[in-house]
Amino acid sequence: MSLPFKKLGLTALVVAALSSAAALAVTQEGAAPSAPVAVATAAKAPPVPLLWKVSDRDNAVYLLGSFHLLKADDYPLSSDIDTAFTAVDKVVFEVPPEQMTDPATQAKFLDAAGFGDDRNLSQVLPADLREKLSRLMAKSGSSIDMVDGYEPWFVNLSLLIGVSQSLGFSPDKGLDQYLMQQAAATNKPTGGLETMDLQLQVLDASPMAEQITSLREFLDRPQDMPGLLTDLHQAWRDGDVAKLDQLTREEMREKTPQTYRMVNVERNDAWVPQIGKMLDAKKGDTMVVVGALHLLGEDGVVEKLRGKGYKVERVCSACAGAGEQSAQSK
Repeated sequence: MSLPFKKLGLTALVVAALSSAAALAVTQEGAAPSAPVAVATAAKAPPVPLLWKVSDRDNAVYLLGSFHLLKADDYPLSSDIDTAFTAVDKVVFEVPPEQMTDPATQAKFLDAAGFGDDRNLSQVLPADLREKLSRLMAKSGSSIDMVDGYEPWFVNLSLLIGVSQSLGFSPDKGLDQYLMQQAAATNKPTGGLETMDLQLQVLDASPMAEQITSLREFLDRPQDMPGLLTDLHQAWRDGDVAKLDQLTREEMREKTPQTYRMVNVERNDAWVPQIGKMLDAKKGDTMVVVGALHLLGEDGVVEKLRGKGYKVERVCSACAGAGEQSAQSK
């Protein structure tokens, strides 16, 4: 299905930027229900990896762009990822795995999703948007009262998770979740670039006007969301950097610039020095697994590290012969 590459809103935010902690928390709480959609299960080739090797004279860091909502048939992974994973001594995620699995995380998430004052969703939403949300929830036998205590970003996320589950996507099958399990199985040390508390602060700090903008983009065309999510997932599977950049980074920067700055730019700027320290170490290679958005464009970690003089090359056996690999390594 091919649809206009607009109105992705929080879709891009969740699957390409924020860690799977957000998706997992909403799934545990109960995503907004959505009608089931038939999903094909034909065998597929492994996804083309969004994988870069950044190196200096001493060691290397492998940067891997994750998709936080995947399907069973997105596995096995590319041999490029398997080879890099085997070679590294440590795997670093956006948030340390132990914080992802902490029983207190869900409660923290739901606390951050609330207004924290006397407002509620019905009060902050324009009348037309409130009516659209009420009609959408009524179709699944629920009511806006169920989400009235939550901010628009959480409602948007819940609706998205409901759609993704109907398509066969699951945060449990996300790339970062899979690699956390692989690291535990092989006794590889793990770490995080930021805390769970900081990530929740980023979600909660999105300006109310931009939260409402993203929710409106969903509610204006809910019937298009399965196709939009499918397009985004396919761009990731294809390892199509240009298309993924268009669908995520450019879209978010245009539609919700303040959220883009907080979610992408500021966090990338905080991560680059940490990755630099990994490269300055005398020995030991590291794999860094983050949402794909963080590796794209001039604001991305890849270009920021390239700008600091490190050698950067894309690791992509499937790209060989198409000219993409050499172009990415310049």
